Amino acid sequence: MKSKKYEGLSNDERNEIQILKVRGYSIREIAQVLHRSPNSISYEIKLGSVNGEYNAKKAKNKARVRRKSRRFQQFKIEKDPSLKAYVVDGLKKHWNPDEISGSMKETNQPFYVSKTQIYEWLYSSYGQPYCQYLYSKRYHSKRRKPVAKRAMIPNRVSIAKRPLGATNRSRYGHWEGDTVVSSKKNNSKAALGVFVERKVKLGIARCIPDLRPESFVRASNNSLSDKLALSLSLDNGIENKQHEAITAKTFFCDPYSSWQKGSVENFNKMIRRYIPKGTDLNTVTQAQVDEYLAIINNKPRRSLGYKSALQLAYEKGILRK
Repeated sequence: MKSKKYEGLSNDERNEIQILKVRGYSIREIAQVLHRSPNSISYEIKLGSVNGEYNAKKAKNKARVRRKSRRFQQFKIEKDPSLKAYVVDGLKKHWNPDEISGSMKETNQPFYVSKTQIYEWLYSSYGQPYCQYLYSKRYHSKRRKPVAKRAMIPNRVSIAKRPLGATNRSRYGHWEGDTVVSSKKNNSKAALGVFVERKVKLGIARCIPDLRPESFVRASNNSLSDKLALSLSLDNGIENKQHEAITAKTFFCDPYSSWQKGSVENFNKMIRRYIPKGTDLNTVTQAQVDEYLAIINNKPRRSLGYKSALQLAYEKGILRK
């Protein structure tokens, strides 16, 4: 699909950029996922980063401030009679806004506005009378064809609509899913697909070669298809884009709300005891992962009355004997 020109990103796209950056995607890979140009993604990350880290919420606020600032530029010309006279005189000489702006710098005028600011003033109610002097005689900015809004995760269902038995942990067979990723330093795309049953806390993990949606779907179905799995709660990572192919009914957390799937987040921490952060998961085998899972799933857990997750999973019919 052809990349889109930079038109300002949506909040959904900003959320996706943050998630993909955390998961180690490069700028070019993010651009491919969002159908944007790499320059647009690079520009957005540069503008939306704080102390070198991109944060979608802060990027949204900074974009809002920039838009507000641009609106105030309309008043800049109106409030400065000398500046306005210079702009109007240039327009009447059939100079375009770029030539007027450039001339201000070249002749060291005590004021300055960019060509964009001049256009914004012209297309506002203040500058309308002077649009007749433009070569195009256009009285408004060129309208772009409307672009259909693309769902980042099609047909996602909010976690708020998850069955009550899943939310309050009163029923078995409701799971949470997540990924554990390799270190950014080694440029590895390998990861683990991790799944935890919310009530008995049984954990499953599958090695996956990358975070492509089809890889996560395969790991999900291989992990859950032979178990009692009524629902699966996920975050908004792009690896979950093909969630409708997963055998269990899927529900999605709110943005920035990892606590809504706290069981799998806690399980990830236990896995990290054996697979520390910084590990290239290409060097970890499924046999090794299974060994670690056996240790974790066979531990007596206080929250389970000092029974193990594996023991309860068999007792409650989550696993077939």
